[in-house]
Amino acid sequence: MAEVKFEKISPADFFYRNRDIAGFTNPSRSLYTSIRELVENSLDACEVGRILPEIVVELQEVGEGSSEDVKVFRLRVKDNGIGVDAEHIPQAFATVFYGSKYGYRQSRGTFGLGGTMALLYGQITTNKPVTVISCTNKEIHEFVLRIDIVENKPIVLNHKVHENVNNWRGTIIDYYLEADYTNSKAKIVEYFKNTAIVCPNASLTFIDPKGRLYYFPRITEKVPEPPREALPHPVGVDVETMKRLISGTKSETLLSFLTSSFQRVGPKTAKEVLELAGLSPTINPKELNHEQLTALVEAVKRYKKFRAPDPTPLSPIGKDLLEAGIKAILMPEFLYVVQRPPQSYSGFPFIVEAAVAYGGKIQPSENIQIYRFANKIPLLYDERADVVWKVVSERIDWSNYNVPKGAPLAVITHICSLKVPYKTVGKEAIADRPEIERELTIAIRECARALKHYLIRVEKRAITMKRLNIYAKYLPKIAKFSAELVGRKEPPDVTKLLEKIGVTPELLEKIRLEEQESAA
Repeated sequence: MAEVKFEKISPADFFYRNRDIAGFTNPSRSLYTSIRELVENSLDACEVGRILPEIVVELQEVGEGSSEDVKVFRLRVKDNGIGVDAEHIPQAFATVFYGSKYGYRQSRGTFGLGGTMALLYGQITTNKPVTVISCTNKEIHEFVLRIDIVENKPIVLNHKVHENVNNWRGTIIDYYLEADYTNSKAKIVEYFKNTAIVCPNASLTFIDPKGRLYYFPRITEKVPEPPREALPHPVGVDVETMKRLISGTKSETLLSFLTSSFQRVGPKTAKEVLELAGLSPTINPKELNHEQLTALVEAVKRYKKFRAPDPTPLSPIGKDLLEAGIKAILMPEFLYVVQRPPQSYSGFPFIVEAAVAYGGKIQPSENIQIYRFANKIPLLYDERADVVWKVVSERIDWSNYNVPKGAPLAVITHICSLKVPYKTVGKEAIADRPEIERELTIAIRECARALKHYLIRVEKRAITMKRLNIYAKYLPKIAKFSAELVGRKEPPDVTKLLEKIGVTPELLEKIRLEEQESAA
């Protein structure tokens, strides 16, 4: 009989063996993912402290890699965020699934994985430790760390404390990794460009291995309102979540437990839910047996009168900031931005923001250019697997909005939520949840209607200009030939007549110059 071996592995060991599912599929994409994850952590650290971000990313080639296209690079990311307390630095940067982003509020990070996974990738490809320097107040702490992959815990190789002479605050990550910059350069530069669209209040600097500097200056000093921690919403709560909430509650009755553990649940709503579950409001929640707990959760699921989730844990970009970012980076001729009211799916609030940009510096293309964002993160891979692609390409008939094929059109979408329904851990494509798909469709259609009105005005203006051109070109000739027919030396002055119908002196001069050029 074959022997079957069972073993238990740590989260770090799991992602060491299966790093592809976290977006570290090859040396090219791994470099892009590493930069993205670390920059996102920096932006979150600034947003929480209402700080205008100053982020500098430096990439240096330092040696040969495992193949011809792969080299060893030194990656250094510096920010001016709130910093990390010294007691948390080893765990925060060298333990998978350890972080500050598991609360009931929006953040760029979702799993407490990305930043640590980037450092883990560097360790397993170069076998070199990571240096983390951070300061929250007076002292600067410098750690040299390695990840114990089997145990999923940090190994502190060195710890130094420096005097903060320049009153600096923030975090610096400095480590080595194997990567292919040649094939990832375009995506990395595109990432910074797109980040500048949704974070126009950030100053972003990227210095590549050849010393080329990509600088995206701050466009506005407006700081968005950071998300605030909130209680969970009852819709979507399962038995396990209910158990965890009960184990941590100080309430002595079911009534007070429901009103204090969930958002927007008052005494009246709590009594109706308990009546539906057949439970007394005075029961101590910690004394519930399995059947009673299941009955409570089933009653919550059947109850249809809960108020919509509180949107305060969300931090959308905002119409003003999104408009400023799009104008600065894409430079369109026409722009229309929409922010939809908060909605929810499975008890999680979400907000959809969308924009349509047309003309200007946007290049004509057979396919509509789509810029996708989720929780202020640019999504650059797996476009056709995303719900946004489905809505833009399949749900909306752009010919109904007077948009010609090959038009210089860009559609920008942003979805912010406590729990964005990503299809993979790599956070590149959003699942087509019906609620999100519906909101995206409504928002983009509103933008498309505004674009249609603009294109109609442009078309009317073009027809008018064509007609005025004909008048401006041929009316003086008619006057000249008429004068010759009646024997007048000078033709009548038709300038005032042309001005009355809208022909400007500039247009007359333009036509005169064109005629001179054609005659020559």
